[in-house]
Formats: sequence, structure tokens, C-alpha cells
Amino acid sequence: MKAKIVLVFTILCSLKLFAQDIEISSPDGQITVTILDKDTLSLSIQAGNEELIEKLVPQMKFKNGKTFGQIKNRKKVTTKLVNESYEAIVPTKFKNVEYTCTTSTLKCKDFDFELRVFNNGVAYRFISHLKGNVLVTNEEMDITLAQDFTCYLPEEKSLISHFENYYEKLKVSAIKNKTIAALPTLFTNNKGLSLSITESDLFDYPNLFLEKTAFGFQSLFPKYVLKTQALEKGQDRLEAVEKEADYIAKTNGKRSFPWRVFMISFQDEEIISNNLVQQLARPNELKDVSWIQPGRVAWDWWNANNIGNVNFKSGLNTETYKHYIDFAADFGLEYIILDEGWSATTLDVSKPNPDINMEVLTAYAKKKNVGIILWSLWRPLDKNMEELLSLYEGWGVKGIKVDFIQRADQYVVNFYERLAKSAAKHHLLVDFHGGMKPSGMRKAYPNIINYEAVKGLENNKWETKITPHHDALLPFTRMTAGVLDYTPGGMDNAHEDNFAVRFYRPMTLGTRAHQIALYGIYEAPLQMFADSPTNYLANKECTTFMSKIPTVWDDTIVLQAVIGEYVLLARRKDTTWYLAAITNDKSREFTVNLSFLASNKTYQLEAIEDGVNSNSIATDFKINTSIKSVKDTITVKLNNGGGYLGIFTQK
Repeated sequence: MKAKIVLVFTILCSLKLFAQDIEISSPDGQITVTILDKDTLSLSIQAGNEELIEKLVPQMKFKNGKTFGQIKNRKKVTTKLVNESYEAIVPTKFKNVEYTCTTSTLKCKDFDFELRVFNNGVAYRFISHLKGNVLVTNEEMDITLAQDFTCYLPEEKSLISHFENYYEKLKVSAIKNKTIAALPTLFTNNKGLSLSITESDLFDYPNLFLEKTAFGFQSLFPKYVLKTQALEKGQDRLEAVEKEADYIAKTNGKRSFPWRVFMISFQDEEIISNNLVQQLARPNELKDVSWIQPGRVAWDWWNANNIGNVNFKSGLNTETYKHYIDFAADFGLEYIILDEGWSATTLDVSKPNPDINMEVLTAYAKKKNVGIILWSLWRPLDKNMEELLSLYEGWGVKGIKVDFIQRADQYVVNFYERLAKSAAKHHLLVDFHGGMKPSGMRKAYPNIINYEAVKGLENNKWETKITPHHDALLPFTRMTAGVLDYTPGGMDNAHEDNFAVRFYRPMTLGTRAHQIALYGIYEAPLQMFADSPTNYLANKECTTFMSKIPTVWDDTIVLQAVIGEYVLLARRKDTTWYLAAITNDKSREFTVNLSFLASNKTYQLEAIEDGVNSNSIATDFKINTSIKSVKDTITVKLNNGGGYLGIFTQK
């Protein structure tokens, strides 16, 4: 109790008035936000002795003439220390989350401006007290950066996007004005300090983008869509916006708006463990979550249903999917997915194609204790949501993969929530593909089991850019927003000089151990096994090992990491620890202290690592077993494009 009283006193004293400027500091005093004494709200952000944002001007403008951000006549400012905790229903970093922040609220006539300063970041939002429905014409977030940071830029060509980005490393000064960036966008300096900008608690409002300006970045939003163009003959998904409103959102005037999130790290390891997007999101809204089951899924599309050593013609048919079910059951995988092609047409997902007997298939899956997930374009679900989801539930389906969403305006954000609600009513998981990044909604609706919004392994089917370097960027960039459906697990591994682009029999860049280590690095409660059952059965030792890796985590410790170069981390599920590492195109060696293990227990370590010849033959691997305890150290050796995953099981 005494320690808590001292801490509260310290925080209250951090509200300083220097010529009316207001300083709010994080609980540990390392991050400071200054609200500048002006008629219009403006902030600066400092971390340690470094200024990150010289000036940040947030405003909201409404069609009725109201503007949020004028604070000359503010009523009062309150600042307090907040301690919060919750248990994650589908945990991806931490099951039990506890955090402390300093919260400062500026109360004005029509709005509150709420600011939270954490030990690892800053977030703000507007809370509106307007009456009735309102039209938001724009929300401005004008950022003047204090330094010429290095930016890992996820460039977008327009606001119609699949949100599947590569990250170009370049100085902010080298980015052309008007360049559009998706979120999260990461900025770093040469002292190890980093700033990642994103959002949380996105509901009934458009997705935020950034646009480059002369001095930094400003907010950019899709307009409210009034009309879309009819699909051309032969098209099923490339929808275009025909008419937009002169506002970005039509919404209730009494509400909180999304959090604008600035994740701050003093070293690269801290970027990966940052959990602010989930912490800031609203709590679970589902009464019954007992049916929500994360897990592994055998996926058909990446490997093009290439199945050998069977006595039937493989393809989009009942026998092929029964084979997938058998494979999933044999290795303890929870699900299979029927991707594009299972239905009569892509626009009619109410019945299967003539070669699939859904009644037979779902009965067979139920007998084998394997769930089925069905693919659909988003528009059929948007038009006939209740009818289709009720039908799928009646079939015994366990989830849906929703694809080619592309838009991120208010209507589509509302579609995400509407689908999550309706799917939960029918006990269906939802995996969003071809659409925007996660922004906290899956905390409120934990049946949202995954999001894509990533340049994942599927791109190896048509290009050569999914490299070990790209893989080592994602934990610091896209993954800071939340879960990502990268779809690892390819068994045909090669280095660049032996790699070939093959659509129907795809390969992966990097070693076999690198592919398997991704299951420990990337956060995905629904984790795909992307390759063919035939390839997995031919590599049974690896497949058996992969089947032991869970998809949710109770604890995460990032041990060593450098952006785009390597990641070494430990994760815990129940009493078992998993040590995972990947590297880019450089070989590395780590000596790992096992201090994360329980002090009074002995563990069996089973590890898959790069084989001695994996620098030239990427498929070369070895699996070792040994006995370890907290007192031991181990050597993790990664070859070019390599990886490592160790499983520590209590004896």
C-alpha cells in the first residue's frame, strides 16, 4: 500500500504548469507529453531525452459547424494514475494483462480530450457530448516530427486496398509529399528509439491512414460511401466507389472516438511486446465465449489441392476434403478450410459445387472431431448475412473466412462488427482476409479469430519478395497492430539461387527450420498449415513437431531482436515454454540463458534447428532432444535464412 501511495503522489505532481503548458508523464517518468498553452489543442511528445513529435495538432470538424480542439475556454483538467487489468479470452501475447498509465482529461464544452501516457506509449481520443446524429467532415491529426526518422513505410496507392504491404526503409525526408501510408507505420532513429503509429477501438468510423506532408504526416480517411459501381460482367470482387459524401462518418453525437496510438520503444525488443492496441480496446461484448476454440487449420488453396499417393482425383471435391479431414485428425489439427471454389459460384455461397456433398463432409468431419471453415467473398455475406450464417451453422460449419473486402470506409468497418456479432450468435469464427488491419475489435468480439492484412506466404506463388528479411520485419511492423494470417508451413524450401516462382507447387525462401519457427514468432490464433497433406506426410517428422505448437500464448518474453535482422523470443502456454528464433540472410549464433523456466522444474527440450548443410540445402534440418533446467544455457545457431524452435516440456 505504501508504494502505491508514493506512486500516486508522484503522478499527481507530474501535472506541471509552466506558463499554462501542461506536462503529463508516464508512471516511470520516461515519456512526457506536453499540452501546449494555445487556444487550439496541440501536443509534443518526448521519450527520455529525445523529442519524438515536435507538434501534434488534433481536431475534429462537423458539418453542423462544431469543431473539437478549441480549448481556450476549457472547464478543467484532471490527471490521475490508472491501474487496469484483464484476462484475454484469446491471448496472443499475454493471458493476464496488467498495466498502469497516467490519464489526463481536458473537459471542454462539447467534448472531452482524453490522453493516456503509458511506460511504452501515448494514446488520445475525443469523447463527444453532441446531441443526435452528427456528420464528421474530417478528423485532423497533423504531426510534425522532431527528427528525420528512418521510416518503415507501408505505402498504399489509394484508400482502396487489401492492406498487404512491403515495408520500404527510407528517411522521412525522402518520402514524397502526398504519399499514403497504411498503419502501423514505424519510425526509428540511430539510438534505438522507435515510434509506431496506429489506432485502437475502431467502431462505427472509417479506418485511419497517414499522408506525408512537408514536416511529417497528417491523417487521411476514406469518405462515407453513397454509391458503388455495379460489377462488370465476369467480375465478382473488384468493386469501385462511384459516389462519396463530403463527410467521413455519420454517427451518434454521444460517443468516444477511436484511440490514436503512438507506441514508443527504447530498444527493438520492446516493439514486439507492445500490447497497447489490445489494452485500449473495449472489453468483450459476448456473453458466451466457451465455444471459441483457436487452433491449427489444414489449408487447401496455397498448395492448390496437389495431393498424391491416393486413389481419387484430387480437386474441389468431397474425397479430397475427406483426405484433408483425415490428415487433420491424424495430427490433431482442429480445422480444415474449404477455400475459393467450394461453392456453386463465388457470388452464390449458399450451396456447394456439384462435386462436394456438404452433408457427407460435415458428418465425416464431426466424426473425426475436425471443424470446417468456409471461404466467402464479403458481398454475399453483406447482402444475406443472417440467412447464410444460419445455413452454415445448420451444416455444422465452425467458421468463415471472409475475403476481398478491400474498402475501409465507415460502412465496411460496420460490416466487420455486424458480421462478428451475427457470427457469434451462430457460433462461428471469423477470419478477415483482403481487408484492413486489426484495430482492437477482436477484444470485443473474440470470435474474430484472425486478420490477414499482411504480405504473407501466398505471394510466393507469383513473386520473390517473401524473403527471410521480410519475415524478420513483420514482428516490428504489421504485427504490432495485432494478429496476422501469414500462413506459414511450406515444406519445399530453397535459398534465392534455387528458388522458383510456381503457382501450383509453391516454394518458400529460407530454411525448413525458419518456416517452422514462424509458428512461434507470428501471432495467429487460427494458424494455417499451408502445404499439401502429401508434402506433410512425406515430412512426417516435421509435421509431428509442428502439430505440438499452440496458437495462443499465456506469456511472451522477447529476448533479443533487431528490426529486419532477427528475432529471438520465448512464449509460454500453460507450463510449457517455446523458444523461437528467425534470422534474415545472415547466419547468427545466440547463447540463451534459460532463466524464463520455472526454478524448481526439469524440462525435456525438443528442438528443430537448421541442419549442418542448410546454408546450401534449405530443407536440411535436425531435431534434438535433451534435458534442461533454469540453470542451463543453450546455443541457438541460425544459418542463412534460418530458424529455430524449441519446446520445453516439464518432466
